[in-house]
Amino acid sequence: MPAEGGIPGVDALVRRALAEDRVRNDRTTHLLFPRALAAEAVVSAQASGVLSGMAAVRALARAAGLQVRSARADGSRIRPGTVVARLGGDARRILGIERTLLNFLMHASGIATATDRAVRATDGGRPRLAVYATRKTLPGLRDLEKAAVVHGGGRPHRRDLSDAILVKNNHLVFVPLETAIERARAGARPGERVQVEVRTGREALRAARAGIRDLLIDNASPARARAIVRALERAGLRRGRFLELSGGITPETIARYRSVGADAASLGALTHSAAAMPFHLTLRPARLSHRAD
Repeated sequence: MPAEGGIPGVDALVRRALAEDRVRNDRTTHLLFPRALAAEAVVSAQASGVLSGMAAVRALARAAGLQVRSARADGSRIRPGTVVARLGGDARRILGIERTLLNFLMHASGIATATDRAVRATDGGRPRLAVYATRKTLPGLRDLEKAAVVHGGGRPHRRDLSDAILVKNNHLVFVPLETAIERARAGARPGERVQVEVRTGREALRAARAGIRDLLIDNASPARARAIVRALERAGLRRGRFLELSGGITPETIARYRSVGADAASLGALTHSAAAMPFHLTLRPARLSHRAD
């Protein structure tokens, strides 16, 4: 069964992160606090955006033996000062996870916020472009990052190489297009569709005539992408086909593609280039923990 928040392996992920930070060897905290101190942590946003990473926050609390007293839902819109979580327990344990907790929130919420910006930029397109994630993720953080894309209103796309059959340009260096399509379709699961990467109208027509219904238009400018779509339309091969755009598209440039006639755009920039969203953790004695904000 998927872990909390739909992120498989989130508990193992946070354990690795805590081990990386040597949380058990926090020399400063253990020197200053020889005994347990009851405390509450208030985690708040320092910018406007879309929240993500709360599954990691809950997993960190579990790992440290802390209570989650309140928490905002992933996908919530937040602004500076919004309290996204309150944790209670030993101050030493809160300090031990502080940096790791903020790192997860900053990274995931940055991705969710960038995705939200890209989704909003597709308004007005016919058909409206769906915004997809890619496999351009940081090693070990793929599920967290793809969940953040979903929280921002995008779609995760294929998780890994086993998820779908995608014939790419580097495959075609060694195998002719029609032969590659024949082999891929012969080995596909029942009902599974094969996707083929194309870069020109001619390649798109060849793949469509070979029976491919899912085309990935790669590294095309808006004008060239539109020309490929029109080539399919003129040949009577556009209807019933799924056209995805990929390669160099960002939240800042996706609006230029919304009218080319494609169905989706996959953006590596959502995960490999999203700016971190700042958060702050404030620690205070537990006796003040129920004061209204």
